[in-house]
Amino acid sequence: QLQASGGGLVQAGGSLRLSCAASGITFSSAGIAWFRQAPGKEREFVAHISQFRDTEYVDSAKGRFSISRDNIKITVYLQQNSLQPEDTAVYYCAATRAPLRGYLARQANGYDYWGQGTQVTVSS
Repeated sequence: QLQASGGGLVQAGGSLRLSCAASGITFSSAGIAWFRQAPGKEREFVAHISQFRDTEYVDSAKGRFSISRDNIKITVYLQQNSLQPEDTAVYYCAATRAPLRGYLARQANGYDYWGQGTQVTVSS
């Protein structure tokens, strides 16, 4: 299971740190990603961290968001800085047992487990 938390309401330019706590999976062997879904829009890839700590980001998140993992705390973090209204969405974390990279890491259907989502709202 995955439990996402840390969302909230912030003003534009503010920061949040999302957490994804895992249980019941071999966390150190799992690749973890964050996706987001805004109202009326499709689910969008945001960031991925592999079992080997390789990271990938959607272009709009590069330089503003940072994904990291703590295999002792069995948690993945998404540090979000310089948030903008267009970042408003429900953020979901997802886990995969496969060593995904590149295009495959950005596809939602490559992930076996999903958390329940946490709402991020950025006001202008």
